[in-house]
Amino acid sequence: MPEQPLRILVIEHDPTTVGRLRPLLEQGWETPPEVVLVSSLAEGVRRLGTDRFDVVLLEFFLPEGAGLANLPFLRQAAPRVPVVVMGHVDDEALAVEVVHAGAQDYLVHGQLDARWLRRALRYAMERHAAEMALLDAEARYREMFDHLTEGVFRTTPEGRYLMANRALARLYGYSSPEELIRSITNIGDTLYVQPGRREEFMRLMEEHEVLTNFESAVFRRDGRIIWISENCRAVRDASGKLLYYEGTVRDITERRSAEERLRNSEALYHSLVETIPQNIFRKDVQGRFTFANQQFCRTVGRPLEAIVGKTDYDLFPPELASKYQRDDARVLATGQTLKLVEEHQTPAGEKMIVQVIKTPLRGAHNQIIGLQGIFWDITQERLAEQRIRQANEELARSQAELQRKNLQMAEELRMASEVQLALLPQHHPVFPSGASPADSAFHFTQRYRPAGEVGGDFFHIAALSEVEAAVFLCDVAGHGVRSALVTAVIRALLEELKPLAGDPGMLLTRLNQELLTILRHDDTGLMTTACCLTANAETGLLRYANAGHPRPFHIRRTAGEVRLLPWPAAAPQPALGLLKSVTYQSAEVALEPHDLVMLYTDGLYELHNAAQQLYSTELLETAIQARLHQPTAQLFDALLAEAQNFSETGSFEDDVCLLGLEFRHPIPHSRGHP
Repeated sequence: MPEQPLRILVIEHDPTTVGRLRPLLEQGWETPPEVVLVSSLAEGVRRLGTDRFDVVLLEFFLPEGAGLANLPFLRQAAPRVPVVVMGHVDDEALAVEVVHAGAQDYLVHGQLDARWLRRALRYAMERHAAEMALLDAEARYREMFDHLTEGVFRTTPEGRYLMANRALARLYGYSSPEELIRSITNIGDTLYVQPGRREEFMRLMEEHEVLTNFESAVFRRDGRIIWISENCRAVRDASGKLLYYEGTVRDITERRSAEERLRNSEALYHSLVETIPQNIFRKDVQGRFTFANQQFCRTVGRPLEAIVGKTDYDLFPPELASKYQRDDARVLATGQTLKLVEEHQTPAGEKMIVQVIKTPLRGAHNQIIGLQGIFWDITQERLAEQRIRQANEELARSQAELQRKNLQMAEELRMASEVQLALLPQHHPVFPSGASPADSAFHFTQRYRPAGEVGGDFFHIAALSEVEAAVFLCDVAGHGVRSALVTAVIRALLEELKPLAGDPGMLLTRLNQELLTILRHDDTGLMTTACCLTANAETGLLRYANAGHPRPFHIRRTAGEVRLLPWPAAAPQPALGLLKSVTYQSAEVALEPHDLVMLYTDGLYELHNAAQQLYSTELLETAIQARLHQPTAQLFDALLAEAQNFSETGSFEDDVCLLGLEFRHPIPHSRGHP
């Protein structure tokens, strides 16, 4: 199926500029793009509302436009279409303002050529696509987070909110989580009604780490008091230092109110009947009442003298009286206690649910002479059980939805991991080409362990010629989705800069410049350490450059020596993505047959044991020296196992990558140059 051509919308009023742009835009593409030219901002906005475009090229100084204010109009019309701004002024401050206003890049007319323009548009689309993907993922997570029915929070030990969802903000009477976080700066003083309640919370957390059903009265924003139940856990770092508390909050005001009403009712009940809180009665074998306590008298609305000698038919509706006498006959016939819950009706016609216990009364000779009964109102308890069942059903539905969304997010991360792994070398080159792996002058070994589904470590191996190999290893700060996206950018740049790979210092210099250009819209930045080297199988010469990366080990097996490669410059040079005016230096070292150069990332040695001791490069060097003559694959596995066993957690906290270049034997000059 033919590739769909790129659609470019150019908003430019100057015919001369248009005449110069069109041929530049149409050069160098595998499939010629469709270039749509409009001369005004209004026409551009209209076309964006009706047509599909992949990128917009906007003239900054439009006659009817407003400079930077033009960008919001375009982003509102097509928020998912990247915008690249053109202008005649070569002003870095203006370029920064343009990017901050929403553009992907700012291009100067006098500096444009077909290659630069094509690359700027391609990078703009790739960056914008990456930003949209990240925003979509964040939106899905935020939608799940904000639509939970329970409040969710994260607080500091000092009593400030770090995070809250919408349900919590609504519960406390705030319009948004941001307003809640901004308004409550001391939870103990602002939120809890009872003084010292926050201190009690922290004391229990210190003792148990996890707290469930911590019930408290709190103030809403409008001053109203509600009751909440908190479930919380303490989150600590690897050293055990408390970082924050996180948990959930439920509004239990209705339940507490019901409980308070029940307590008040019971207090009134006991004050009326003193030590006899239940309805108690006795009957003979003919079903006549022989005794009733005052509570029973009040229940049926008659004095005791109007009850004794009467039957159920004298006190209750016929259908209830018939049911009560059938139960009585069962007790008298079996001699067994009867427990049941049934409906009862007072003389006023009010219905209630009562717990009833009926037992046989026995005479001096153990004969049944009647029965006694006790019953009490359990209507509120049954209603409370019903509410609890409904709440549990709602909680089960919420948990099922949360689990579904978690599975969806996990699947998306798994796919991202597969894509990232596909970017890593799957096969290694041999030298010279056509040789079997066993006869290759160079042998490569790799070990890659990301800390999460996706990682920030990346490596690349390439053949520069029949006798020259290039190896590249980098470590992007962090180990999440953003770091993985930067490794994808670096992978693309390495392919583009491959002609410079023969000079490692020049390659890192250009790579640094390209990364700064691509990532300059990111205020936070992503520092990237990197090491690049080339090795010649004819001469045994190793050239290398280093951008703030851990120094590789030069393992001289024949000499029985392990040492770190010297810094190429007088002092260590900075990581990529920090400083623009950096020229990275190259250094050289001679390789002997059987030498191994081992590159690695800092996740291998930045580990702490239970005593908080660091697994340093010195310990790593000692471990290598002890296994100097082991095969490289066996050596790498042993180093990983030793570092992992050293760690307090028994696992790596960061991404780990090991990359080895082993010089097995030189290639004769005649074979390297046919």
